[in-house]
Amino acid sequence: MQTVLTIGHSTRSIEEFISLLQAHQVTRVADVRTVPRSRHNPQFNKTSLPKSLKKAGIEYVHLPGLGGLRHGLPDSVNMGWRNASFRGYADYMQTPDFEMSLQVLIDLTEADRIALMCAEALPWRCHRSLIADALLAHGVLSEHIMSLTRREVHTLTPFAKVNGTKVTYPSEDAQTQVQRQPAETPTPLPQKTRSLN
Repeated sequence: MQTVLTIGHSTRSIEEFISLLQAHQVTRVADVRTVPRSRHNPQFNKTSLPKSLKKAGIEYVHLPGLGGLRHGLPDSVNMGWRNASFRGYADYMQTPDFEMSLQVLIDLTEADRIALMCAEALPWRCHRSLIADALLAHGVLSEHIMSLTRREVHTLTPFAKVNGTKVTYPSEDAQTQVQRQPAETPTPLPQKTRSLN
């Protein structure tokens, strides 16, 4: 199983984007946008991106089951997220649909060097950082492509809690209540791996 890379297409040209992928030996892009199109950057539309990637020898797969734009639950266990979009996605991460889609992604890593792709350039402003948390809980490391020569190793979101392979983001109040109750000793997760520059 390989490390999963992540990338945001941002406003790059298709040539710049492909150069980044090639610099990090990506063989397949996993598109995790719910709506795989961009009015301002049509080179990343689902109608054109797969063709451009194919010419460069890179495969494309759209994984809408890992897409964003999810709505939070009234009784959310993820109140640690002040951002409603991230909280909604964290709630979705508790569902069987998310687990099934995440497993599809993990299975793809057996044959390909995967780059998760969304629109946002900065990983910490994108739901792909939550996907990276979920991957970490499954024992799969992630690195965020930052430039042609640099990747950042993903570390678990500081206020995340891992129980088995489930990740939640409780509020500080909820965390305090849990700490007062006896708990099983959690399995430690790797916090950092070396980044290949």
